[in-house]
Amino acid sequence: MTDEKIIELYFARSEDAITETDKKYGAYCRTMSHNITGSREDSEECVNDTYVKVWNVIPPQHPPKLGAFVVRICRNIALNMRRARGMLKRRDEYEAVRYDEVSECLPAAGSVEKAYDEQIALKAIESFLSSLPRDKRTMFVRRYWYFSSYADIASDLGVSEGKVKMTVSRTREKLREYLEKEGIDI
Repeated sequence: MTDEKIIELYFARSEDAITETDKKYGAYCRTMSHNITGSREDSEECVNDTYVKVWNVIPPQHPPKLGAFVVRICRNIALNMRRARGMLKRRDEYEAVRYDEVSECLPAAGSVEKAYDEQIALKAIESFLSSLPRDKRTMFVRRYWYFSSYADIASDLGVSEGKVKMTVSRTREKLREYLEKEGIDI
């Protein structure tokens, strides 16, 4: 079923909307939320909370890309759950992603124009990512947006884990250089 048809089901307040959303995006949301929470039970809770949230915001919202909308909500719910349970403090248990890996590529906090700077940085990051070859962009986005482990990325792409680590590391360094060149404080 197309995204537009699913959105129409939400607007009609049909429970089939949730069923169709789960068919199309459920596995993806479960995998990502499991990568973040590390627990199948927590992952299921995140996915269920995602469907409740989507149900409550469509209507009135009409997302242009339902998949991105659903996945973003699920990701935020999983991160909030992890944060609320104090899991983000236990870095040894959390192999999926290390924020300190990309922290040197993010704009400095605390400036008066923080919101503006964040928008400029976001546009620069989007521009940088769109300039990358597909395989490098896939590795980078899977690592830092979807919280996939190096091993999972390597397995899915049919490359070695070392290649993924090196590619992500080099891409992160190129991002830092690109942001500096664009005049974004990091």
